Parts: sequence; C-alpha cells; structure tokens
Amino acid sequence: MGEAAASTPTWIQLGYLVAAVCFILALKALSSPRTARVGNLIGAAGALLAVVLVFFVAPPRNLLAVLGAMVVGAAVGLFAARKVVMTAMPQLVASFNGVGGGAAALVALLEIGELGPGGGTLTRIAAAFTVLVGALSLSGSAVTVGKLQDLLPGRPIVVPRVQWVYGGALLVTVAAAVVAVVAGSPIFAIVLGVLALVLGVLLVLPVGGADVPIVISLLNACTGLAVAASGYLLGNTLLLVAGTLVGAAGSLLTRLMAQAMGRRVTTILFGALGGGTSTLGATDESTRPVKSAGAEDIAVLLGYARRVIIIPGYGLAVAQAQHALRELADTLTARGIEVIYAIHPVAGRMPGHMNVLLAEANVPYDQQVEMAQVNPEFRATDVALVVGANDVVNPAARKAYGSPIAGMPILNADEAKAVVFLKRSMRPGFAGIENELLYNPKTTLLFGDAKDSLTRLIAAVEAV
Repeated sequence: MGEAAASTPTWIQLGYLVAAVCFILALKALSSPRTARVGNLIGAAGALLAVVLVFFVAPPRNLLAVLGAMVVGAAVGLFAARKVVMTAMPQLVASFNGVGGGAAALVALLEIGELGPGGGTLTRIAAAFTVLVGALSLSGSAVTVGKLQDLLPGRPIVVPRVQWVYGGALLVTVAAAVVAVVAGSPIFAIVLGVLALVLGVLLVLPVGGADVPIVISLLNACTGLAVAASGYLLGNTLLLVAGTLVGAAGSLLTRLMAQAMGRRVTTILFGALGGGTSTLGATDESTRPVKSAGAEDIAVLLGYARRVIIIPGYGLAVAQAQHALRELADTLTARGIEVIYAIHPVAGRMPGHMNVLLAEANVPYDQQVEMAQVNPEFRATDVALVVGANDVVNPAARKAYGSPIAGMPILNADEAKAVVFLKRSMRPGFAGIENELLYNPKTTLLFGDAKDSLTRLIAAVEAV
C-alpha cells in the first residue's frame, strides 16, 4: 500500500484530498434539510473527481469494457433516481447499499486470485474481511428490499431450531474465513462469499418490519467497512477514507435510530436467538367502535383552532399528498392559525423521509419541528392532525413490553385537545398492531385517500 501511494503523482494525491474533503463536507451538509441538496451535489462532485483521477493513476487494460460498464451503470442509476417514488426511496437506498457491498466483495475475490498464497497475511485478512462483510451486506440488503416491497412478509421470520442454525452458520463461515486467509486460495474465498450470503439472509429474516430501517443503516455501515478494506487491498487512499466515513456515519445513524425506536441493535438482530423477537399483532381491520366525521365537521374544528400541529407519516408519501397538505396548512395560516409540522425521527421508512417529502412541497424548514422540541407543545395545541402516520403516535409504545414498538419514543398527539386522524382504513401500521389513539374519545377519523381527504378539507375550511 505504501509503494502504491509513493508511486502516485503529487497532483493525483491532492485531487484525492479534494475529493475526501468533498465527502466530509457532504456528510456535514446532509445533517440538515436546509443544506442537504447542496451536500448531495458536493458529494457527487467528489465522487466524479475520484472516478476521473483513477484513469490517470492506473489506465485500465480493458478501457472499452470499463467505459461501457460505466455508461450502463450511470444509465441505470439515472433512470432509478428519476423514476423512484418517495415511498420506494428506502428500497432504492438498500439496493444501492447492497450493490456496493457486492462490488467490494468481487474486488476482493479478484485480488485474492492475483495475490495467491504468497500475499501478505494482513492483506489476505483484509481480503477475507471484505468478501465476508460485502457479501453479507449484499444478501441482507436484498432481504430488506423484499420486506419493504412486500415481496417477503414484514413479520419476523424465524427458522426452526434457530439457535443451532445461527450458531452452525456462523461457525462454518468463520472457519471458511480462516481457511481463506491461510490458504490464500480464490476457491476458499468463493466458498466464504457463498456462506456470507447465507449468513446475511439468516441475519435479517427474523427482523420485524418496524426495525428494517435500522438494519438498512447498519448494513450501510457494513458496506462502508468493506469498501474501506478494499481500499487497503488496492492501495487506494481515497477508497479507504470514503469507506471509513460511510462506516462511521452508518454506525452513528444506526445508534441514533435505535435510540429513537427505544431499541437495542443487539436485540433487533439477535432477539430471535433467545426467543425474544416480537411478533406482530393482528393485521385484520378492527371491529372496535371509533368516532368518524365528514370533512365539513372537521373543517369547523380546524377553522376555529388557534394552533394546529400536523403529523405526517408514510401514508402521506403513499398518497403523494404533500402538496395538498401544504395547501391546507397555507389556508389555515391565512386565517391566523399557527401551524407547525411535528417530525418523528423514524417516520416513514428512513431518517429524514418526511423532511424530504415536505421539501418537495416547499414547506418552510422553520415549520418542521423535531420530536424533542414539539412534544411539550401538544398540551397547548387545539388540534393534532395526523396524516398517514400510525406507529409514531401509538400510545402502546409507552408500555415497557408487550408490543413491537414497546419503549419507542412517540409524538404525544394524544395530549392535544383534539385529534384528527386521516386514514384509508382501520388496518394497523407497519408494526402490525392496533393504534390505541384511534379509540381515544378525543380522536375523530376522516376515512379515505389522504390526497382526496385533504382536498375536501381545503374546500370545507375555505367555506367556514
């Protein structure tokens, strides 16, 4: 690795430094909705610079094949980015993450083939680590996509004799990794990769639907570590830096998300080993009585309020109703009503999902208030308007145990003087359990598609 760095021209190393700084600035900018768009552009610029510099460091022997692969990859990425809807954004993130892990694993397999038994021990360890973690991230990410896309059940899937299956798979995979390091043979490395793919599937299958976003973040961190290790293998400092940044950022995000959910990462991943994995509740619509009303009645409630807190959720993204919600908020504001948006850190299917959704409708950032700041405000609020959210306002989370969301911090919508809940039906949310807030005497439901319901509410409020 040191020789590779020494043979790299100074101007190339400076270019790598600029690209690394771009990645750091991008991460910093992505921490706020106000600067996220600029941060994304800075990161993209750094990645483009890094790719261009590689051609000057080591011109590829198969230039046409490399350029062709780049064109195909760029076309697929551009098409996916432009066509993906907000509800499928987490699946896209998980897919890109898995592809990154798989690419790192393939690079390591090729390097092991070139190194052979004569390669350094540390280098072979890095290669085996890259194959193991990259392949695990690939298959684990594929399972998360399946769960989010309803190709697989959202409930935890626990295989029979799970302790023995987990323990056996882990021991065999570790043994294969040791043999791959000692022998330095690509055959054993391929076996390690296959075993890692199986281990990734076994790791994610028992995860319940509500915890899938946390696992996506964790697998993102794993991909970053695999990329960093591949950077060591290739003697590429920039890959090492970029992978380390992704690994560190993913690890911190995983920890923060787990805290927001009131969960431990070890419980999410290994709860099935002790039989403690939460099972989802009934998925059928409840027959318990609720209070519902038409748009005209709810418009009166909203029109004469002094403060309204809007709680957006995944259902808002499904209905693509963010623009209608913004229009309703503007209508209420024009009547002198204070309107703010309460943002739960895990509302939707990924961190920042609601911020991005509201940004599409040009909702002012100063109206989007995080959970810690907005929760004390509910007691002084006339109406809490829940649009598409469910688990993040479910009082069942306040219980110490007994449900998949037990212990998860929630938005205190039930503390408002009145609650208006826009729902398509009485089916439970992503966690698969009933929402006790729906049966609260102060809660009024407006059934229907969120976009249609909001359109009717706008007209009714204007007529009040």
